[in-house]
Amino acid sequence: MNDLFQPPTDAAPLRRPIRQLDAAAQNRIAAGEVVERPASAVKELVENALDAGARRIEVTLADGGRSLIRVEDDGAGIPAGELALALSRHATSKIDGSDLVNIRTLGFRGEALPSIGAVARLEIVTRARGAAEAAAIAVAGGAPGPVRPAARAPGTTVTVRDLFSATPARLGFLKSPRAEAQAVGEAMRRMALAAPGVGFTLLDASGDGAPRRVFDYPPETGPLAAQRRARADRLIRGGFAENAVAVDAEREGLRLAALAGLPGIARGAAVHQYLVVNGRPVRDRLLLSALRAGYGDFLARDRHPVAVLWLDCPPEAVDINVHPAKAELRFRDPATARALVVTALRRALAEAGHLTGHGLTDAALGGMIDPGGGGAAETGPVGAADRIPTHAHTSPLRRPGARWGEWKPPAGAGRPGPEGFAEAAALQAPLPPMPTAGGEPSLDAMRAPAGSARAHCPSEDGALNLPLGAARAQLHETYILAETAEGIVLVDQHAAHERLVLERLKRARTEHGVPRQALLIPEIVELGHQAGPVIDAAALLLELGLEVEAFGAGAVCVRAVPALLGEACPAALLRDVADGLEESGTAESLEARLDAVLSRMACHGSVRAGRRLTVPEMDALLREMETTPGAQRCNHGRPTSVRLGRVQLEKLFERR
Repeated sequence: MNDLFQPPTDAAPLRRPIRQLDAAAQNRIAAGEVVERPASAVKELVENALDAGARRIEVTLADGGRSLIRVEDDGAGIPAGELALALSRHATSKIDGSDLVNIRTLGFRGEALPSIGAVARLEIVTRARGAAEAAAIAVAGGAPGPVRPAARAPGTTVTVRDLFSATPARLGFLKSPRAEAQAVGEAMRRMALAAPGVGFTLLDASGDGAPRRVFDYPPETGPLAAQRRARADRLIRGGFAENAVAVDAEREGLRLAALAGLPGIARGAAVHQYLVVNGRPVRDRLLLSALRAGYGDFLARDRHPVAVLWLDCPPEAVDINVHPAKAELRFRDPATARALVVTALRRALAEAGHLTGHGLTDAALGGMIDPGGGGAAETGPVGAADRIPTHAHTSPLRRPGARWGEWKPPAGAGRPGPEGFAEAAALQAPLPPMPTAGGEPSLDAMRAPAGSARAHCPSEDGALNLPLGAARAQLHETYILAETAEGIVLVDQHAAHERLVLERLKRARTEHGVPRQALLIPEIVELGHQAGPVIDAAALLLELGLEVEAFGAGAVCVRAVPALLGEACPAALLRDVADGLEESGTAESLEARLDAVLSRMACHGSVRAGRRLTVPEMDALLREMETTPGAQRCNHGRPTSVRLGRVQLEKLFERR
């Protein structure tokens, strides 16, 4: 029988006396908090180098950091008389202990060196600036040796050998040498983004012969913004800087500078999201959530943005003393920090206009060319990231047997003129125009495209120079083919119009609420325990045209539904909303859920795939897309357009 764990018995527990742990045990416990793996040790030592004003930092690893970690810098160094003190716990030159809020350095606890020395063999060789010679000290078994003379240029070299040799049980929790080396590289890249003016070099000395250079980032020059962009472009491959918009915003003492990757370069995993707060790389849940919310419906749910955020604030506005490894932090006003990130990212992506459109990548272009050299293939595959996904048009909100989602040919649909699309959009809606009541806007105002699209349709020559060009044809009654001065553009008519309708609904909600249609006979919906959250959110739901009230225990009475939904099933609509409210009761998640409901409305009020459009209608759709923020992505985050430049066309036909 396994006797590793003994259950409690009725016998009185044996009382042990309270005693003070010796210094060696204290250091090993501290090491367990600060040094989790080789990457943790490298992070602590590199932070010390940055605090010392280093301009070049070189890290050498062997066996993923298990057998060797060497960190060399050209910083201020340590005076020989302070070397022994530097190896004692809570000894630091970075704070005096009187103010634990105004922290302006990366490290301040004074635990890194003694903690590493408690679990490994440690040696420090250093020469302070202005000192005549260098000094060295070694730690073995947690006990520091004497300070001795050494030879070195100004700066510090810290060598760590046989990490966790004093606590061999920890070795079993480490990953493979390759995985540990990758973790060290990732930690250094994050610090390199935080300090773009500093050079970072990583060497791997695991094999025989000279160490292999993993990467070498020279110090960036110029203004800080230029340094950050250049360093980000070095670290994030694939032309990140060329496909990122700069963000610069400030709110209540918090300053945000960011490079937000366009939705077209989003990745399948959140591996290229970098957060820097007051020069410190962090992995903060609040900021990561704000980053995702900032992209909102610009991205599909399975895609993740590529972005670098630098947030600067007064030291007293953020608590960095939350975690021993300083990997987490806490804002004094988290709502302000989140709102700054979300608002700034949304505005920057919206102002980026058609830069956020979806371009055909070289990899996808190559897939369209016949490998046998026969030119463009008839059915060449396109990369998954470059396909235009089709939308499923079924919805649980549709009443069985109802035909409101189907299009009926409008009278005079073929009549030329920019007003043709306005008529098509109006007739696509499920209900005929309704008279205004109680100050609510008419449905015509909601269905018609924006005034700018109707008021001005440029000439054909002028349209070629616009971002989406001039419409030439409709393909498969789903895609609009447009010609631009630089190539061609394919537009998914349903996805594009879906976004346009959503943006109009959002504006209406902000300004005066979504028009609603009273039910002739109110419908009672049994929701059980979900009825409470729905009733609590009744005021917000009313803004979306959904009027509900309590009707006994576990039931809700629906008196009005959004007018644009037409013959929607009130019960299905309400249950869909109730499921979202049950996920989380916070105002933030509630707002997100309400936006999702608006998105569903827009989907059923937009031009469908399979609907034939005239050229003026297509041109009107393109013009409104150019003036609507976020029109480059549908409500689900998928692209509404795909571009193919003239050079790419020439490559397809082997003209170059």
